[in-house]
Amino acid sequence: MAKAIRVHKTGGPEVLQLEEISPPAPGPGEILIRNRAIGLNFIDTYFRTGLYPAPLPFTLGNESAGDVLAVGPGVTEFKPGDRIAVVAAHGAYAEERIVPASAVVALPDNVSYEAAASMLLKGLTAEYLLHRTYPVKAGDTILVHAAAGGTGSILCQWGKALGATVIGTVGSKEKAELAKANKADHVILYRNEDVPARVKEITGGKLCNVVYDGVGKDTFMGSLDSLRPFGLLASFGNASGAVEAFNLGILAAKGSLYVTRPTMNTHTANRETLVAMAKNLFEAVGSGKVAVAINARFALKDAADAHRALEGRGTTGSTVIVP
Repeated sequence: MAKAIRVHKTGGPEVLQLEEISPPAPGPGEILIRNRAIGLNFIDTYFRTGLYPAPLPFTLGNESAGDVLAVGPGVTEFKPGDRIAVVAAHGAYAEERIVPASAVVALPDNVSYEAAASMLLKGLTAEYLLHRTYPVKAGDTILVHAAAGGTGSILCQWGKALGATVIGTVGSKEKAELAKANKADHVILYRNEDVPARVKEITGGKLCNVVYDGVGKDTFMGSLDSLRPFGLLASFGNASGAVEAFNLGILAAKGSLYVTRPTMNTHTANRETLVAMAKNLFEAVGSGKVAVAINARFALKDAADAHRALEGRGTTGSTVIVP
Protein backbone atom coordinates (compact mmCIF):
# COMPACT_ATOMS: atom_id res chain seq x y z
CA MET A 1 0.00 0.00 0.00
CA ALA A 2 1.05 3.58 -0.61
CA LYS A 3 -0.37 6.98 0.28
CA ALA A 4 -1.76 9.42 -2.26
CA ILE A 5 -3.75 12.65 -2.41
CA ARG A 6 -7.16 12.00 -3.98
CA VAL A 7 -9.72 14.48 -5.32
CA HIS A 8 -13.34 13.25 -5.15
CA LYS A 9 -14.93 16.63 -5.92
CA THR A 10 -13.54 19.86 -7.32
CA GLY A 11 -13.21 22.95 -5.17
CA GLY A 12 -10.80 24.63 -2.77
CA PRO A 13 -7.65 23.17 -1.18
CA GLU A 14 -9.81 21.34 1.36
CA VAL A 15 -10.85 18.79 -1.30
CA LEU A 16 -7.35 17.29 -1.27
CA GLN A 17 -7.66 14.09 0.77
CA LEU A 18 -4.83 11.79 1.89
CA GLU A 19 -5.76 8.14 1.26
CA GLU A 20 -4.13 4.74 0.90
CA ILE A 21 -3.88 3.25 -2.58
CA SER A 22 -2.59 0.01 -4.02
CA PRO A 23 -0.75 0.71 -7.29
CA PRO A 24 -1.20 -2.10 -9.83
CA ALA A 25 1.67 -3.86 -11.55
CA PRO A 26 2.88 -1.88 -14.57
CA GLY A 27 1.26 -2.91 -17.84
CA PRO A 28 2.78 -2.91 -21.33
CA GLY A 29 4.84 0.23 -21.87
CA GLU A 30 4.44 1.32 -18.25
CA ILE A 31 6.77 1.93 -15.30
CA LEU A 32 6.08 1.80 -11.55
CA ILE A 33 8.12 4.43 -9.74
CA ARG A 34 8.77 5.33 -6.13
CA ASN A 35 8.53 9.10 -5.84
CA ARG A 36 11.30 10.88 -3.95
CA ALA A 37 10.05 14.39 -4.70
CA ILE A 38 6.92 15.86 -6.30
CA GLY A 39 6.59 19.13 -8.17
CA LEU A 40 3.97 21.76 -7.24
CA ASN A 41 2.63 23.70 -10.22
CA PHE A 42 -0.14 26.20 -10.82
CA ILE A 43 -1.76 23.86 -13.34
CA ASP A 44 -2.52 21.58 -10.36
CA THR A 45 -4.93 24.21 -9.06
CA TYR A 46 -6.71 24.36 -12.43
CA PHE A 47 -7.56 20.67 -12.17
CA ARG A 48 -8.43 20.88 -8.47
CA THR A 49 -10.94 23.70 -9.05
CA GLY A 50 -12.39 22.14 -12.20
CA LEU A 51 -11.14 24.88 -14.56
CA TYR A 52 -9.51 22.00 -16.42
CA PRO A 53 -11.98 19.09 -16.17
CA ALA A 54 -10.79 15.61 -15.18
CA PRO A 55 -12.76 12.42 -14.44
CA LEU A 56 -13.35 12.04 -10.70
CA PRO A 57 -11.82 10.78 -8.52
CA PHE A 58 -8.21 11.46 -9.46
CA THR A 59 -4.76 12.09 -8.02
CA LEU A 60 -3.30 15.48 -8.82
CA GLY A 61 0.13 16.27 -10.17
CA ASN A 62 2.07 15.88 -13.39
CA GLU A 63 5.65 15.99 -12.23
CA SER A 64 7.85 13.91 -9.97
CA ALA A 65 11.27 12.31 -9.65
CA GLY A 66 12.33 9.05 -8.07
CA ASP A 67 13.44 5.50 -8.73
CA VAL A 68 12.12 2.78 -11.02
CA LEU A 69 10.54 -0.02 -8.97
CA ALA A 70 9.32 -2.21 -11.84
CA VAL A 71 8.85 -2.08 -15.60
CA GLY A 72 6.06 -3.53 -17.69
CA PRO A 73 6.30 -5.68 -20.82
CA GLY A 74 8.05 -4.00 -23.73
CA VAL A 75 9.97 -1.44 -21.65
CA THR A 76 13.64 -1.67 -22.56
CA GLU A 77 14.93 1.88 -22.02
CA PHE A 78 14.67 1.70 -18.20
CA LYS A 79 15.23 -0.89 -15.48
CA PRO A 80 14.55 -1.14 -11.72
CA GLY A 81 16.82 1.15 -9.73
CA ASP A 82 17.21 3.78 -12.45
CA ARG A 83 16.96 7.43 -11.38
CA ILE A 84 14.26 9.11 -13.43
CA ALA A 85 12.04 12.16 -13.72
CA VAL A 86 8.63 12.33 -15.32
CA VAL A 87 5.90 14.69 -16.44
CA ALA A 88 2.76 12.64 -17.07
CA ALA A 89 -0.99 13.06 -16.81
CA HIS A 90 -1.98 13.07 -13.13
CA GLY A 91 -0.87 10.78 -10.34
CA ALA A 92 2.19 12.60 -8.98
CA TYR A 93 0.81 13.44 -5.51
CA ALA A 94 1.58 9.92 -4.27
CA GLU A 95 4.32 7.77 -2.79
CA GLU A 96 4.16 5.48 -5.83
CA ARG A 97 2.71 5.95 -9.30
CA ILE A 98 2.35 4.18 -12.63
CA VAL A 99 3.57 6.22 -15.60
CA PRO A 100 3.99 5.57 -19.32
CA ALA A 101 7.64 4.92 -20.19
CA SER A 102 7.23 7.38 -23.06
CA ALA A 103 6.90 10.22 -20.51
CA VAL A 104 9.99 9.29 -18.47
CA VAL A 105 13.45 10.81 -18.85
CA ALA A 106 16.70 9.62 -17.32
CA LEU A 107 17.88 11.77 -14.44
CA PRO A 108 21.61 12.61 -14.50
CA ASP A 109 23.57 11.97 -11.32
CA ASN A 110 24.40 15.66 -10.96
CA VAL A 111 20.71 16.66 -10.70
CA SER A 112 18.95 15.88 -7.40
CA TYR A 113 15.47 14.37 -7.09
CA GLU A 114 14.16 17.60 -5.55
CA ALA A 115 15.74 19.76 -8.24
CA ALA A 116 14.28 17.60 -10.99
CA ALA A 117 10.80 17.43 -9.44
CA SER A 118 10.79 21.14 -8.75
CA MET A 119 11.90 22.21 -12.19
CA LEU A 120 11.03 19.62 -14.84
CA LEU A 121 7.62 20.98 -15.80
CA LYS A 122 8.68 24.60 -15.34
CA GLY A 123 12.01 23.97 -17.05
CA LEU A 124 10.50 22.15 -20.02
CA THR A 125 7.96 24.98 -20.26
CA ALA A 126 10.79 27.49 -20.35
CA GLU A 127 12.59 25.32 -22.91
CA TYR A 128 9.75 25.31 -25.43
CA LEU A 129 8.97 29.00 -24.84
CA LEU A 130 12.57 30.15 -25.31
CA HIS A 131 13.66 27.68 -27.99
CA ARG A 132 10.50 26.70 -29.89
CA THR A 133 7.64 29.18 -29.42
CA TYR A 134 9.94 32.16 -29.99
CA PRO A 135 13.61 31.18 -30.39
CA VAL A 136 15.36 33.87 -28.35
CA LYS A 137 18.62 35.17 -29.77
CA ALA A 138 21.30 37.60 -28.69
CA GLY A 139 20.07 41.18 -28.88
CA ASP A 140 16.38 40.39 -28.29
CA THR A 141 14.40 42.11 -25.55
CA ILE A 142 11.99 39.86 -23.67
CA LEU A 143 9.35 40.59 -21.01
CA VAL A 144 8.74 37.93 -18.37
CA HIS A 145 5.70 38.25 -16.11
CA ALA A 146 5.92 36.79 -12.59
CA ALA A 147 9.69 36.89 -12.84
CA ALA A 148 10.19 35.69 -9.26
CA GLY A 149 8.06 32.57 -9.76
CA GLY A 150 9.20 29.08 -10.66
CA THR A 151 8.87 29.33 -14.45
CA GLY A 152 9.66 33.04 -14.48
CA SER A 153 12.95 32.57 -12.68
CA ILE A 154 14.08 29.99 -15.25
CA LEU A 155 12.91 32.16 -18.18
CA CYS A 156 14.92 35.10 -16.85
CA GLN A 157 18.13 33.14 -16.27
CA TRP A 158 17.99 31.18 -19.50
CA GLY A 159 16.89 34.19 -21.55
CA LYS A 160 19.88 36.14 -20.21
CA ALA A 161 22.20 33.22 -21.01
CA LEU A 162 20.89 33.34 -24.61
CA GLY A 163 21.97 36.98 -24.86
CA ALA A 164 18.62 38.73 -24.42
CA THR A 165 17.85 41.84 -22.42
CA VAL A 166 15.40 40.60 -19.78
CA ILE A 167 12.62 42.72 -18.27
CA GLY A 168 10.67 41.12 -15.44
CA THR A 169 7.46 42.06 -13.63
CA VAL A 170 6.86 41.31 -9.95
CA GLY A 171 4.43 42.27 -7.22
CA SER A 172 6.73 43.38 -4.41
CA LYS A 173 10.16 44.81 -3.65
CA GLU A 174 11.18 41.47 -2.12
CA LYS A 175 10.27 39.66 -5.34
CA ALA A 176 12.09 42.36 -7.31
CA GLU A 177 15.30 41.37 -5.54
CA LEU A 178 14.67 37.73 -6.46
CA ALA A 179 14.07 38.66 -10.08
CA LYS A 180 17.35 40.57 -10.16
CA ALA A 181 19.09 37.56 -8.64
CA ASN A 182 17.54 35.56 -11.49
CA LYS A 183 19.42 37.76 -13.99
CA ALA A 184 16.59 40.15 -14.92
CA ASP A 185 18.18 43.34 -16.28
CA HIS A 186 15.17 45.48 -15.35
CA VAL A 187 12.31 44.84 -12.92
CA ILE A 188 8.87 46.46 -12.97
CA LEU A 189 6.62 46.54 -9.89
CA TYR A 190 3.30 45.94 -11.62
CA ARG A 191 1.18 47.06 -8.66
CA ASN A 192 2.84 50.48 -8.58
CA GLU A 193 3.96 51.07 -12.15
CA ASP A 194 2.37 51.12 -15.61
CA VAL A 195 4.02 48.11 -17.22
CA PRO A 196 3.80 49.15 -20.92
CA ALA A 197 4.93 52.69 -20.07
CA ARG A 198 7.94 51.39 -18.15
CA VAL A 199 8.78 48.94 -20.95
CA LYS A 200 8.68 51.81 -23.42
CA GLU A 201 10.95 53.86 -21.16
CA ILE A 202 13.41 51.02 -20.58
CA THR A 203 13.67 50.14 -24.27
CA GLY A 204 13.82 53.70 -25.57
CA GLY A 205 10.51 53.21 -27.33
CA LYS A 206 11.50 50.00 -29.14
CA LEU A 207 9.44 47.69 -26.89
CA CYS A 208 9.84 43.87 -26.78
CA ASN A 209 10.29 41.10 -29.31
CA VAL A 210 8.32 38.67 -27.16
CA VAL A 211 6.28 38.66 -23.95
CA TYR A 212 6.05 35.47 -21.88
CA ASP A 213 2.80 35.72 -19.95
CA GLY A 214 1.68 33.05 -17.50
CA VAL A 215 -0.66 35.41 -15.63
CA GLY A 216 -3.48 35.64 -18.17
CA LYS A 217 -6.51 37.90 -17.88
CA ASP A 218 -5.00 40.70 -15.76
CA THR A 219 -1.91 41.22 -17.91
CA PHE A 220 -3.18 40.46 -21.42
CA MET A 221 -3.71 43.98 -22.77
CA GLY A 222 -0.60 45.30 -21.06
CA SER A 223 1.38 42.49 -22.66
CA LEU A 224 0.13 43.47 -26.12
CA ASP A 225 1.04 47.10 -25.43
CA SER A 226 4.60 46.04 -24.52
CA LEU A 227 5.29 44.49 -27.94
CA ARG A 228 6.99 46.09 -30.93
CA PRO A 229 5.45 45.63 -34.41
CA PHE A 230 5.35 41.94 -35.38
CA GLY A 231 6.05 41.00 -31.75
CA LEU A 232 4.79 37.77 -30.22
CA LEU A 233 2.75 37.27 -27.07
CA ALA A 234 3.18 33.75 -25.70
CA SER A 235 0.29 33.27 -23.27
CA PHE A 236 1.05 30.06 -21.38
CA GLY A 237 -0.95 30.28 -18.15
CA ASN A 238 -4.03 31.65 -16.41
CA ALA A 239 -2.92 32.55 -12.88
CA SER A 240 -5.34 35.52 -12.81
CA GLY A 241 -8.06 33.84 -14.87
CA ALA A 242 -8.51 32.88 -18.51
CA VAL A 243 -8.05 35.50 -21.22
CA GLU A 244 -11.47 36.54 -22.49
CA ALA A 245 -12.48 36.68 -26.14
CA PHE A 246 -11.20 39.79 -27.93
CA ASN A 247 -11.45 41.48 -31.30
CA LEU A 248 -8.63 40.25 -33.53
CA GLY A 249 -8.50 43.74 -35.03
CA ILE A 250 -6.67 44.81 -31.85
CA LEU A 251 -3.62 42.88 -33.09
CA ALA A 252 -3.64 44.88 -36.31
CA ALA A 253 -4.03 48.21 -34.55
CA LYS A 254 -1.16 47.48 -32.18
CA GLY A 255 1.33 46.54 -34.89
CA SER A 256 0.52 43.29 -36.69
CA LEU A 257 1.11 41.31 -33.52
CA TYR A 258 1.13 37.56 -33.02
CA VAL A 259 -0.53 35.73 -30.11
CA THR A 260 -0.16 32.05 -29.30
CA ARG A 261 -1.32 29.74 -26.50
CA PRO A 262 1.19 26.87 -26.51
CA THR A 263 1.03 23.86 -24.19
CA MET A 264 3.54 21.42 -22.82
CA ASN A 265 1.55 18.38 -23.95
CA THR A 266 1.67 19.35 -27.61
CA HIS A 267 5.46 19.53 -27.52
CA THR A 268 6.09 16.41 -25.44
CA ALA A 269 3.66 14.21 -27.35
CA ASN A 270 6.64 13.32 -29.53
CA ARG A 271 9.13 11.17 -27.59
CA GLU A 272 12.17 12.45 -29.49
CA THR A 273 11.16 16.04 -28.81
CA LEU A 274 10.69 15.34 -25.09
CA VAL A 275 14.12 13.73 -24.80
CA ALA A 276 15.75 16.61 -26.68
CA MET A 277 13.98 19.18 -24.48
CA ALA A 278 15.02 17.38 -21.28
CA LYS A 279 18.61 17.08 -22.50
CA ASN A 280 18.69 20.80 -23.28
CA LEU A 281 17.25 21.62 -19.85
CA PHE A 282 19.57 19.34 -17.87
CA GLU A 283 22.55 20.77 -19.78
CA ALA A 284 21.50 24.31 -18.87
CA VAL A 285 21.15 23.34 -15.21
CA GLY A 286 24.33 21.26 -15.14
CA SER A 287 26.38 24.04 -16.71
CA GLY A 288 25.12 26.61 -14.23
CA LYS A 289 23.20 28.69 -16.77
CA VAL A 290 20.04 27.96 -14.81
CA ALA A 291 19.91 27.54 -11.02
CA VAL A 292 16.67 26.37 -9.42
CA ALA A 293 15.88 27.71 -5.95
CA ILE A 294 13.73 25.39 -3.84
CA ASN A 295 12.28 27.82 -1.34
CA ALA A 296 9.56 25.69 0.26
CA ARG A 297 8.88 22.03 1.05
CA PHE A 298 5.59 20.46 2.13
CA ALA A 299 4.87 16.94 3.32
CA LEU A 300 2.43 14.96 1.16
CA LYS A 301 -0.21 15.16 3.90
CA ASP A 302 0.05 18.97 3.79
CA ALA A 303 -0.72 19.32 0.07
CA ALA A 304 -3.71 21.57 0.86
CA ASP A 305 -1.41 24.02 2.64
CA ALA A 306 0.90 23.97 -0.38
CA HIS A 307 -2.01 24.96 -2.62
CA ARG A 308 -3.05 27.76 -0.28
CA ALA A 309 0.47 29.18 -0.36
CA LEU A 310 0.65 28.90 -4.15
CA GLU A 311 -2.73 30.53 -4.83
CA GLY A 312 -2.05 33.25 -2.27
CA ARG A 313 1.10 34.11 -4.24
CA GLY A 314 3.03 33.35 -1.09
CA THR A 315 5.64 31.25 -2.87
CA THR A 316 8.79 32.19 -4.73
CA GLY A 317 11.04 30.03 -6.84
CA SER A 318 10.09 26.36 -6.76
CA THR A 319 8.15 24.36 -4.17
CA VAL A 320 8.30 20.59 -3.70
CA ILE A 321 6.08 18.06 -1.99
CA VAL A 322 8.04 15.33 -0.24
CA PRO A 323 6.32 11.93 0.17
